[in-house]
Amino acid sequence: MSTAEAKKATDDERTALTLRSLHPNIRLRLGVGFVQRLLSVMLMPLLVIHLAGLYGAAVAGALTVCVAAAGIAANFLGGHLADVHGRRPVMVAGEFGATLTFALLALANSPWWSSGTATFGLFLLNTCCSQLATPAADAMMVDVSTPENRPLVYTINYWSINLAFTVGALLGGFLYDGHFLQLLTGAAVLCLLTTAVMWRWISETAPSTGAPGASGPAAMVRGYLAVARDRVFLRQLAAAALIAAVEMQIGYYIAVRLVDEFPRQTLLDVGSFGLDVDGTAILGVLRAVNAALVVALILAAKTLLGRVGERTRLYGGITVFIVGYMIWAVSNSGPVLIAAAVLLTVGEIVSVPVRQALLADLIDPEARTKYMAAYALNARVGLLVAALCVTLGAFVPAVGMSLLYATAGVAALLLYRSLLGVRTAREAETNLVKAA
Repeated sequence: MSTAEAKKATDDERTALTLRSLHPNIRLRLGVGFVQRLLSVMLMPLLVIHLAGLYGAAVAGALTVCVAAAGIAANFLGGHLADVHGRRPVMVAGEFGATLTFALLALANSPWWSSGTATFGLFLLNTCCSQLATPAADAMMVDVSTPENRPLVYTINYWSINLAFTVGALLGGFLYDGHFLQLLTGAAVLCLLTTAVMWRWISETAPSTGAPGASGPAAMVRGYLAVARDRVFLRQLAAAALIAAVEMQIGYYIAVRLVDEFPRQTLLDVGSFGLDVDGTAILGVLRAVNAALVVALILAAKTLLGRVGERTRLYGGITVFIVGYMIWAVSNSGPVLIAAAVLLTVGEIVSVPVRQALLADLIDPEARTKYMAAYALNARVGLLVAALCVTLGAFVPAVGMSLLYATAGVAALLLYRSLLGVRTAREAETNLVKAA
């Protein structure tokens, strides 16, 4: 065996040992989480399309807003319940609820029974059940991981999310016509299997405080008020919201700009084959490049960047990510846009695991699921800002929007710089206590 082959075998063995060393709950959670995200990506847009076909786009939009609002409320409730009653019962209850609602959704869209009202109601309940369990699942990942293996855990988790997104979008797009009932039935069966897996093999991981947690609405409000007073956490939330606001531009301002401004051009010309794209087509190409690169590269990134410091990965990753979006905001060249997609995807892959590990290190273990529920607001805030940017983009030139992204990136970097300082100070304090 050559030296290169021996080194590769050693690296593979180390990776395998690292994966095997993870807590069984993490390995199970990664598998269950992949199935859950696959079903969500595959079916949630199809349910919206189905409601639009029944009631029209305007009514379907209003119903979807109701579903989203109910999901946020369930997310906060789940965060409280998991801190009071433990992670496992909330996760099992949420998944079992999703199983029942998928089964009833299949029945409500079958030859034996067809009801738009029931479809909406069950769609809402299904979203609530899923969101109820999300904070508990996120907190469990932190409960049984360590500062040393969290980058690996979040790297694999991020790869799983993107793989589920890619596969789910393809399956849903190709199988919706004529197979909606089968998709819903298959979802119910898969959810039943994941419920059984969690019931049988996932163990409780909530930290023991020695005293029963306060329950009831008043206790929940007090708990979230305490989270809202945590200035370190608010900095994390603000930094994540700034990044999310830029990341979601591809579905809002950048999408609108490309459709309106991107000139039709030949993207690929090989012999007799030529690929011409317009604004809509290049938007699809950019999304596909981003998703494919994340799935292909993120697991290799840990090995390639193993000797690069966390601070460098965080700062460099966010910078490259923002620069890619700045280019997307102004360029109308197909090759340049694709190069920017590669650039920002690399930045995404490099920085996301570090950001998630930093969050896990700095939140209060005794209220972990409440923090996770509140942290999920960063995506909602990012979505709101992205929607507002469509209106802003009608008055501000593309260069101005690009500079706005740069401002958001610099603000996020400054916030993360302060958070790294907080973690360093806490680690030094802990070491002093241990030494004493």
